Amino acid sequence: MTLLEPYNAPFAIALLLMAALLVIQVLGVLDIDIDIDTDGDGAISAGPVDGLLTLLGLGRVPLTVWLVVFLFFFAALGLGIQELAEGFTGGPLDAWLAGVLAGAAALPVTSLIARPLGRILPQDETSAVGIDTLVGRRAAITEGIARAGSPARARVKDVHGQSHYVMVEPHEGASEFHAGDEVLLVRREENTFYGTALAERRLSPARN
Repeated sequence: MTLLEPYNAPFAIALLLMAALLVIQVLGVLDIDIDIDTDGDGAISAGPVDGLLTLLGLGRVPLTVWLVVFLFFFAALGLGIQELAEGFTGGPLDAWLAGVLAGAAALPVTSLIARPLGRILPQDETSAVGIDTLVGRRAAITEGIARAGSPARARVKDVHGQSHYVMVEPHEGASEFHAGDEVLLVRREENTFYGTALAERRLSPARN
């Protein structure tokens, strides 16, 4: 039995994808992570989808790492299933049937591996900031005009230098901000931040 046989096609493809993801991850070209927070404040909701993702180990490690582990076990278990099938029946299973069986077996194995692996891998702190930590930071209006009751889009950097896009209204009702204006975010209500124009108050040196 060889990897290039048609009945092993799903597992050969999985190994190729795994190798590609490993190269991409090492080179740092792709940085995909999964965010199962849904309430905007960093709290994990208890919905059925979030529970399933947690059960599978997603969110404990970066998505690319999870995929590499899953693809490895998918290919290894799939090839093992085909070897067993050939030994017991004299021939391999259909490629799709073997793929379904291997995928079903690889999911719980990947979940078990992802849990301890998440404790070993360095944590990505840049995406773990709470939205309230953006209060007190400088933001730049990127488009639109911000008026009372009519927010505009703005870009703000967190303590790690990562950019976030938020909706901003003037803290002072009579003020308005235009694209390019810099403001200080002074408070937040739900999904809207309120800012004060930098020219209207004396500030300490920029933090971003």
